Amino acid sequence: MTSIAPVRVDAPVVPSEPEPVSQPPKGRKGLVITLVLLVAALFWISPLVLLVITAARPLSDFIGNGPLSWPDQFTWTNFKDAWGIGNFATTYRNSALLALMKVPLGVLISAMLGFALAKLRMKFRRTVMFTVFLGLTIPIYITIVPVFIMMRQAGATDSLFGLLGPYLAFGIPFEVLVLQSFFRQIPDEIFEAAKVDGAGDWRIFFTIVLPLSTPALVTVAILDAVATWNEFLFALILLNSDAHKTIPVGLLNFQGQFANNNTGLAAGILIAVVPILIAYTLLQRWIVGGLTAGATKG
Repeated sequence: MTSIAPVRVDAPVVPSEPEPVSQPPKGRKGLVITLVLLVAALFWISPLVLLVITAARPLSDFIGNGPLSWPDQFTWTNFKDAWGIGNFATTYRNSALLALMKVPLGVLISAMLGFALAKLRMKFRRTVMFTVFLGLTIPIYITIVPVFIMMRQAGATDSLFGLLGPYLAFGIPFEVLVLQSFFRQIPDEIFEAAKVDGAGDWRIFFTIVLPLSTPALVTVAILDAVATWNEFLFALILLNSDAHKTIPVGLLNFQGQFANNNTGLAAGILIAVVPILIAYTLLQRWIVGGLTAGATKG
């Protein structure tokens, strides 16, 4: 009888598990991040807090205890005096009127140009895009003299309408940069389907592109309004009479009269920036959403 040799079966090799790497507890890590962000937020908002405290304290308390001390008492007199000295009743009206004229016009022009550069087939598109974006690299300071000469020859000085040209010239490049980036993310199939139904470029722009681009349009409108509200240099050069001055130029009225009155000057600055603070607080989600909407493709 033939014997059968036993077959040797090797035991399977079990891979050794890597040693666990010690990691800090998630709770501790989250606490550290929260504390760091809290310190950064306090540091970031400290100038505004100091401005509010300075504007609401008497001048004698500011001089006696120093700018970084907590005031012994609060007063609203600084705001009342600053409203009259800064002529805010007039400058607020002028700044609001200028923003209402400039912002819608600038956003509309930028949207049309951004749509053309992003979706339409046209000659010299890259050249036009390069020329528009070149405006982002030109400092406003080197254009003061040429702009003033042009506006004076055109008889557009000391007029709010005269500011529209320079404001549009320096505001459109950034708005086109944001909008054309957003328009590129809109699927081409939507436009092809609209063209099959007989829609032209103008109808596609007003009935399809603009409704789909609400976040980006709101974003550039907010940023443009803030830039128009805060613009100082062109308004200082082109506006002469008090009846046409905007808020940044009106703050120059505090020179001399409030040279040593830091509390009154702080009140005037706070009055000037209140609309901007309210706009950023209420509309910050639109700003962030609109700027990041065209950052990724999907």
